[in-house]
Amino acid sequence: MSPARWIEEQLLRRGITDERVLAAMARVPRERFVPADLQQFAYDDAALPLSQGQTVSQPFIVAFIAQGLALEGDERVLDVGTGSGYQAAVLAELAREVHSIEVIPELAEAARGALAATGAGRVEVHLGDGSQGLPEYAPCGGIAVAAAAAEVRPELWEQLEEGRRIVLPGGRRRSQRLCVLERAGEEARLVASLPARFVPLV
Repeated sequence: MSPARWIEEQLLRRGITDERVLAAMARVPRERFVPADLQQFAYDDAALPLSQGQTVSQPFIVAFIAQGLALEGDERVLDVGTGSGYQAAVLAELAREVHSIEVIPELAEAARGALAATGAGRVEVHLGDGSQGLPEYAPCGGIAVAAAAAEVRPELWEQLEEGRRIVLPGGRRRSQRLCVLERAGEEARLVASLPARFVPLV
């Protein structure tokens, strides 16, 4: 499928209108971030499986997260749950630097390889507990979380700059919503949300 076609059908028609996000999605080669035997399905409107029970989110979800963060280009972004590295690669097109954290060593190592191969030099992959974030790199101008929790972890909330956004799935496995929340003091202002299904945050 040509880039113009999948971007039109999967992104524009569903409300992804940020020109910087659309351009980033077109630039990042998604096929480099999926298993070799699934590369023919890289631009399908679907999540694709990784090892260890993880997945690469469908393109629309990645674009929704990127648009929700409302990045301007000078931010330090925290990406929780590196997975294949695809989300981090897209965010690196939109921000000054991206720090991505992954708890599974095999996934972290594979993501580093894929990111290096595609020239995503503004991403640093860290091995560790994503629920704790990376306080040594706080505050962040945006946080993307690729795993579900019943509520926003206070450790992550404290690492978010005032007036900036965190995008994360909330709820139980069978009833989740991907929420864009903006920090207004200690309050969380809901900007947008949609139904979703993510693996649990561990």
